[in-house]
Amino acid sequence: MNIDRTISTEKVKLLTYFKNRGQESLDEISRNYSSNQYKQKASAVNKAIIETKNKLLLTISQKTKDEDWTSIDLLNSVLMVTYCSYISMIDLRNSVWEYDYMAFSRRIGELWEPFCRICFEYSLKKIELFVPPLFSDVRKIMTNEIETYIDKLTISNYEKKELKKYYAKVWGMVTSGEIKLELDLHFNQNNQSYNIDFKSGFGSNEKGNTNRLLLVATIYNSLEKNYNCCLFVRSKEEENNQYFRQLRDSGVWTAYCGDKAYDEIYKFTGFNLKDWIIKNIDWTNDLHPDTKRQFERNDLLKYLEW
Repeated sequence: MNIDRTISTEKVKLLTYFKNRGQESLDEISRNYSSNQYKQKASAVNKAIIETKNKLLLTISQKTKDEDWTSIDLLNSVLMVTYCSYISMIDLRNSVWEYDYMAFSRRIGELWEPFCRICFEYSLKKIELFVPPLFSDVRKIMTNEIETYIDKLTISNYEKKELKKYYAKVWGMVTSGEIKLELDLHFNQNNQSYNIDFKSGFGSNEKGNTNRLLLVATIYNSLEKNYNCCLFVRSKEEENNQYFRQLRDSGVWTAYCGDKAYDEIYKFTGFNLKDWIIKNIDWTNDLHPDTKRQFERNDLLKYLEW
């Protein structure tokens, strides 16, 4: 497989490469698992394709330095290699263990988030990624602040002690453990800090995740640093349910759906991902005919509307 700056336009060549490499991996994997161990085979197939993709991306990274590729050359190439790996991964997994609607809708969400994140990792605009704070550190800071405030009150020591005790009880009611403040993406741009969470869509089982997202954004909004929490959703607004509307109307999240989410990605990164998708992604023709037929029978193609 020859890698140069034109690789971003070689979709057919990349699809063929992934198909052949994937079949080699599947043949080897099939020798190690019996026919009824389809879950293990599916997991092994996914890992094999990811490994192949990472090797190609490593080669691209080296070529970029050696041959002085432009930023747009690099970004286009990474997107194309990633998309072609998705096609191969879906085809092979489906040949081993056919997708049902729940598994496939979840899988597409798992693929869409890192695909969008590529635009930020190889941004055409200046973006500074940062590591989100630990909840334990945030709780310590907030506890110190309230205890310092209580100590300055003109009340008895006993009353101060009682106030601190009740404050500790409130923390106990909020959570019985640590809250994960890490979302899908955290970056600084133009003296603003952004926390981004990507979602494929909101279904009936999103109550727990919705409550967590509300709590996380509320904590970020309570800190002195100016954090902006943004929700990017793949599906159109009318296709989401009350859990999305709850986040949208919460006042702690700014939510964008469908084309509006892509518009925000463009604004932040300088790259028009929606335009790239229109020009390059063609799920129904790029997937294997057997996969396409199975998806048509089970009404799964609707989940491929990126």
